[in-house]
Amino acid sequence: MIRSAKFQIGQVVRHRIYDFRGVVFDVDPVFDNTDEWYESIPIEMRPVKDQPFYHLFAENDQTEYIAYVSEQNLLEDERGGPLRHPQIREVFELDNQGQYKAISFSGH
Repeated sequence: MIRSAKFQIGQVVRHRIYDFRGVVFDVDPVFDNTDEWYESIPIEMRPVKDQPFYHLFAENDQTEYIAYVSEQNLLEDERGGPLRHPQIREVFELDNQGQYKAISFSGH
């Protein structure tokens, strides 16, 4: 069964457990990372593979990084405000409502 993703590209989300937030830049319909990555997650916190996984430009108070997070561990971010991750500007622009929109690259 293919489930549709709850979160969209450009949406700002936060982790359910850990204190970080990020903007979605890609979605895998099911787990698509290495077994080594998966097995590095403590077994009591290991998410099921049969759900969407999100690639995020993520940040916390200390640093910016790329995160790969299961849908079950994400919530919509109500905090608001722009993110500072430097790669966001390469892929998204902020619209007038403060939403991240993918930059369209024209062939000109």
